[in-house]
Amino acid sequence: MKARYKRVLLKLSGEALMGEKQYGIDPVRIAQYASDIKEARDMGVEIAIVIGGGNIYRGLQAKDTGIDRVQGDYMGMLATVINGMALQDVLENHGMITRLMSAIEMKQICEPYIRRKAIRHLEKDRIVIFAAGTGNPYFTTDTAATLRAIEVEAEVILKGTRVDGIYSADPELYSNAVRYESLSFEEVYSKDLHVMDMTAVTLCRENNLPIIVFDMNKPGNLLKILKGETIGTLVENNV
Repeated sequence: MKARYKRVLLKLSGEALMGEKQYGIDPVRIAQYASDIKEARDMGVEIAIVIGGGNIYRGLQAKDTGIDRVQGDYMGMLATVINGMALQDVLENHGMITRLMSAIEMKQICEPYIRRKAIRHLEKDRIVIFAAGTGNPYFTTDTAATLRAIEVEAEVILKGTRVDGIYSADPELYSNAVRYESLSFEEVYSKDLHVMDMTAVTLCRENNLPIIVFDMNKPGNLLKILKGETIGTLVENNV
């Protein structure tokens, strides 16, 4: 079966890697992610990945610990490199060829991010993991994911979360929260929905880059999206 998309950017949260743990990386969860990514890769889909670092450290925590915000953001970027290294290792153990590229140079463990090289890796069927955000403080990994998706000409951002789409309110707190099957970017603004940070949403809107928010913790969901099934919530222009 031909995949719905040829090239995608998969955005994973660091918190999702914790699984049932309170901190760090759950080996069961990361193995499930690797299995799902392999299924997608076997369909011929070119996959780039951006992963957060919230399971280790979030830059926004800096203000609560007395650490300077800029310093804290750089610490958060380093956390994404750790997660990227872990994901790279597990993906390779599942038989995939990968490249880890960092916006902050760390020559001993990953390649520096170079747009043309990243695109070439994707063309050669390598999974590319982008780490260290944009390399700049005050920008989230959502914004980094959007920027990288635009740069490598991905057709869609697949935001894997622990909920099955976008709701009118937090479904874990409000039982009457309404789930949306599709939304326009204008509705995301007007309803003040926290899909991604507003910088990322604006970049997607201006570059006509759709977002699909879905439950990555349910095995098989990624493959279903690539087969064209309606999974999660689609956000795009002119819905």
